[in-house]
Amino acid sequence: MPFLLPQTVTQENALQLQKEGLLNAAALKIIDCSALKDFDSTVLTVLLAWQKKLQADGQSLSVQNSPEKLKVLANVYGISALLGL
Repeated sequence: MPFLLPQTVTQENALQLQKEGLLNAAALKIIDCSALKDFDSTVLTVLLAWQKKLQADGQSLSVQNSPEKLKVLANVYGISALLGL
């Protein structure tokens, strides 16, 4: 079952979301971004932290249904390939 990102990921909730994901690392293999509408670059920090955790466990992260803005942000920061976007 994929880990569903909320509609909003900003500085206000990014740390809590990151912690939730790390506590449920088994669910992080697939990240569903279909609900993601209001976000800033902090979402990239969350995704990178999750990917780091999975890589340490010998697994990989798959980001699905990512909005175009997320792809653009990842490209601007040079991490598109790292996140598979």
